[in-house]
Parts: sequence; C-alpha cells; structure tokens
Amino acid sequence: MKFWQKIYLFSFIVFALIFNAASILVIERSHNKMLEQEINSALSQNMSIHSSVDAIVPILRIFDSLDYEKTVLTNIANEFVAKNNDQHTFLTIVNDENQSIFSNTTFQMPENREELDKLDVDEIKYVLRDIDKRTILFTSNITVINHKNYVFTYMKDVTSLYEGRVDQYRFFVQVDLAAALLYMVIMFFISRGLTKPIDQLNKTAQVIAQGGFSERVQLQSKDEIGVLARNFNDMASVVEDKINDLERNNQEKQRFIDNFTHELKTPLTSIIGYANFLRTTKYNEELYLDGLDVIYSESKRLESLSHKLMDLILLQGQHFQMREHDLEAIIAEIKPTLEMKAKEKQVAIVTDCVEGKLLLEKDLIKTMIFNLVDNALKASSEQQSITIRTSWHDNHYLLEVIDEGIGIAKEHQDKIFEPFYMADKARTKVNNGAGLGLSICQSVASLHHAVIEVASEENKGTTIRVLFNPMDQSRKLSDKRI
Repeated sequence: MKFWQKIYLFSFIVFALIFNAASILVIERSHNKMLEQEINSALSQNMSIHSSVDAIVPILRIFDSLDYEKTVLTNIANEFVAKNNDQHTFLTIVNDENQSIFSNTTFQMPENREELDKLDVDEIKYVLRDIDKRTILFTSNITVINHKNYVFTYMKDVTSLYEGRVDQYRFFVQVDLAAALLYMVIMFFISRGLTKPIDQLNKTAQVIAQGGFSERVQLQSKDEIGVLARNFNDMASVVEDKINDLERNNQEKQRFIDNFTHELKTPLTSIIGYANFLRTTKYNEELYLDGLDVIYSESKRLESLSHKLMDLILLQGQHFQMREHDLEAIIAEIKPTLEMKAKEKQVAIVTDCVEGKLLLEKDLIKTMIFNLVDNALKASSEQQSITIRTSWHDNHYLLEVIDEGIGIAKEHQDKIFEPFYMADKARTKVNNGAGLGLSICQSVASLHHAVIEVASEENKGTTIRVLFNPMDQSRKLSDKRI
C-alpha cells in the first residue's frame, strides 16, 4: 500500500471513530437529560397528588367511612386526570386489599411490580416499562388513611422520548454518510498533495541510483519535507563530488600507469636494441660509439627517472621536521648554483626577494625551487631571464618563479602537476625530462601546507606561484603535536 493510501485510509478510520463516538455521546446525553426531566416531572406530579390527599385526611378521619373515602379519592383523581388530560398521564389508586379505587389506564397493568416491594410510607419509587410498544414511566407511593394503605401510581407515557432518540439516530446516519463521503473526497486530494513531494524525492533518488548524479529535487517548501529535500540535494552534491573525484583519481592513476609504462619501455627498448645490435654486428668504431652513446643517454634517463620516483615516493610516505627558516636566505644560498645551471643556456637568473621566516624543511624547499627553475629553463630560450620573487600579501608569503618562455596551453595547465604528464613530450625528452618535476613541487608545497598555482600564456611565459600561510602552518603543526 502506498504512503498516500495509508494516510487516506487511517485518517478516514480515525475520523469515522471520533465523529461517530462524539455524535452517539451527544445523542445519548441529550436523551438521558430529557428522560431525567420527565422522571423529575413525574415524581413532582406524584408528590402533588400525595399532598392533595394529605390535605383532606383530617376530614376523612372525622367521617371514617370507606365509601366516603372512595368517593373523595375518586373525585381527586378525576380532577387531576382532567387537568393533565393532554399529557398522556395515567393514575391508579389501589387499597391494601388490592381493590382498584380509580384507574384511567388504557393498557393492562403488569402483574409483577417490583417497585412496590418493600415500599415504605412517604417513599416514592419509579420504574420504566415497555407495554404494548409504548414506554411507560411508573411512579408509586403509599398514603395511609384511617389505618388503611392506599397505593397511588402516577404513570406517564414517555414513548415520544425514545421515538425522538430513534429519529436523531436516523438523521445522524444520513449526516454521517454525507460527512464521510465529503471527507473521503477532500482527504483524497489532501493526501495526494501532501505525498507529492515524496514522490518527487523517490523519482530523483531513482535517477541518481541509475547514474544521473547531477539530478536534484526541485522543492521550495519550508516544511520538514522541504528541509529533507535540501538535505537530500546536499547529500547528492557530496556524492556527485565524490564520484567525480573517484573518476578523476582513476583517470590520473590510469594516465600515471600509461605514462610510467611508456617512459620505462622507451629507454629499455633502445638499450636492449642497441646492445643486441652491437653484440651481433661486426666491430665498427663509429657504430660502436654511437650505440654506446645511446645506451649511456638512455641509462641516464632511467637513472634520473628512478631518482625522481624515489623523491616522489619519499615525499608521500614520510613526516618531515619543520623548522623556522628565512626563505629569502635559502634563495640567496642556492642562487649561485642556479646561475651556473642557467649559464649553460645563457639565461639570466634575477631575484627580487623579501625576508620571509616560515616553518620549512630546508632541503625540500631547495628541491622545489631547483625543480621550478629547471622547468623554467626548459621552457626558456637564450638571452631570456628567470625571475625568483618573494613578497607578503595579506599575511601570506608568496614565492613566484617567472619565465619568459613558450608558456603552457590552457588545456594542459590543470594537468601539469600530475606525475609523468608532459605538455610538450618532444621538448621534455630533449631536455631529459620525465614529467615528474612539478609533481614533486606540488608534494613539497602540500607538506608545507602551501598552495601552488600556475598562470601561463603561450609564447609569453609562465608564472608558478607558491602561497604560504604562516598562521595555517603554526595551527596544523600544533594539531599534530596534540
């Protein structure tokens, strides 16, 4: 059973129970109230008769005549009945010998009258009886006249009360059916409307489960379902981001494997090929030297590749001790080495640095700067310059390595930090590169809680920025100590 059908069914059951119970309670309470009024009225009439008789008892004692008593009591009864003729009232007077003195009943009096058992003088008892499809209220009392007991029974037909109750129930059934029908129609639309957002959530969840991670629930309500929809969308966004990260990581891993295999396979193929050529060919000094040169250069490439891979693995697997160093001083310390390296290509190294004391691992920072400058040298031409600049911006220390080289195309800029990724493979191989330098730089920056960015324009140059946050460094270092 669907949720809206449950709401529809259970709300109707609750409505039917409450409405019927309340209506029955009202009808029964109204009937009992009216019956109570009739009983009180009958008791009052009975007492009135009793008072009238008590008023003439002294006179009856004077005469002390049975016939006179019967005549007087009959006259009192006739006068009372005549006065209440239109109220469906009856009166019987019976002496202690069970002889009827007066009766105006239109029905057969019952033989068993339990209300007369143990009835005391000055006591009034009442009882309801169903006689000939009528309901009669009996009220009885005893009056003593000249040492004789007379039973006065005042009766009233209260059938109309019970007929009224039946009419009320009949009317209630009609109202109940109409109300139930109207309630069912209204609740059908209400239950469908209330559960419609849940249907949207369900459909969206099905789309996401089938791979449509960008699907979202379009609900603007501020109730609990609206909050649930927003939380659902937030959850879907997180899942989509995670899935995208997993896909990107898988693609990066696959590129890493492909590139690593290719980089390993190429020099090995050359080495094996030339070694076999030299082994199976007659000695020729020129061919021999060319083959050895190829074997040597390819072996150097393998050596460089293995060293950089080791650096990359070490950076990801070890914890380094950070100490406070002045980055300006470190750059000044390695500048001669950089200039010597750049001199081979006739490129100038320019520094424009300010003091910057940071928590650094000195050797790793040197490695990062060497790699950044080496990468800039590979992109530069003769007579160009490479600028190493440091500065403070909003409590952040910025290191920039700027070259005037060929630049990097936009489609490559977000991938150049991946291992073995080479935007220009031909040029990188000429410079004996393996596409690991910038990956090492990013790992070093991450260890120092720094952000590394690239800004480049083809044929105008590239700027690599490393942004250090001293406060973030101190906080994370404290967290590690805790």
